[in-house]
Amino acid sequence: MSTKPAIAVIGTCDTKLEALTYIKDTIISSGRCNAILVDIGSYDPPDSQTIDISRSTVLNALGDKAVDTTSRNSTLDAMTQALTLTLSRLRSDNYIAGVIAAGGSGNTSVCTKAFREALPIGFPKLMVSTMASGNTSHYVGETDLTMMYSVADVAGMNNLLRTILGNAADAIEGMAVRSSERAIPSSTRPAIAVTMFGLTTPCVQIAIEKLEELGYSTVVFHATGAGGLAMERLIREGHFVGVLDLTTTELADELVGGVLTAGPNRLEAAGEMSIPQVISVGAMDMVNFGPPSTIPEKFNDRLFNNHNFSVTLMRTSKEECSKLGEILIKKLSKASPTKTRIILPRGGFSGIDKEGGPFYDMEADQALFDVLQESTLQCHIQYVDSNINDPCFAHAAASALVEMLRDG
Repeated sequence: MSTKPAIAVIGTCDTKLEALTYIKDTIISSGRCNAILVDIGSYDPPDSQTIDISRSTVLNALGDKAVDTTSRNSTLDAMTQALTLTLSRLRSDNYIAGVIAAGGSGNTSVCTKAFREALPIGFPKLMVSTMASGNTSHYVGETDLTMMYSVADVAGMNNLLRTILGNAADAIEGMAVRSSERAIPSSTRPAIAVTMFGLTTPCVQIAIEKLEELGYSTVVFHATGAGGLAMERLIREGHFVGVLDLTTTELADELVGGVLTAGPNRLEAAGEMSIPQVISVGAMDMVNFGPPSTIPEKFNDRLFNNHNFSVTLMRTSKEECSKLGEILIKKLSKASPTKTRIILPRGGFSGIDKEGGPFYDMEADQALFDVLQESTLQCHIQYVDSNINDPCFAHAAASALVEMLRDG
């Protein structure tokens, strides 16, 4: 790799060559970075002198695998796979220090998926897109991918687009340069992943204070769907020695249809990686929705609590709590029982599921406990006679994890 960081500029050169060349030239003109133009278009453009990696070279990454071009979707899928392999190779060879792409919906779909799959969290990645002003969760996923709205369509060039693309080029250049220069401080403190929600914050704050006093570093994930996905990904990438999964509310959203689901594979990575994990039921007393007007009519007779202007909470029922217990059993039965502990608060699952609180429902909570107690799970199940946010519960949870970590 050159002494200057190199940035991959990616797009469909058959339709966006002028804009992509402008980004490439802007990056190079700074004198601090090199840039390579990667073509993922449908056909070779007539003027390809500025293209450094052609579309055919990208597709060659698929080897002998036949490329299905019978439909737009299959073509995009093949290019996504090829770009993922290409970027993975360029990064592993230390040839690139950042990526930037620009285009419409098709290009955004291809590039963002390749960025998510090929590049780790922390690697500079920027997508300039006509789609970046709406819901971008399916593009960004659990990663730190940066999206910039192009305002005008990336078609031809004009003064407005030059301004937007120039800013984007400067942004990715700054990321790549600073990332290359930045010395990441090394730490001998082993890292522990922790899950938190607003209504489990007191518990988590006490637990992480205890863990850090004992020589561990902690990374806290907000259990908002994307937070759980990010944690599971980083566990699989080997960033943590243990997991304090106190807030498993995302499982309730996945079951009932709330807006903060982390998908069907939540609570599986630690077991797969065979690292110690302490599991609790933080905020499982609730399912998350947006403003009241967005809640499906089928839930009209349920108990709600307005968390803020944007978030409405719905109390999980006795039946739903039973099903959540079954989900915990199914997932944790795949993990090593010697590296898994369940810790349960008899006094409620959240800051509003406590005596006198709006979601206090010990019958529903007990339904979850009963399912776990009657199961054949081999891991240890511990009960604490307190609410999840009481200090004694936080200390018990942190101590249980540390005990497993020290036992190896």
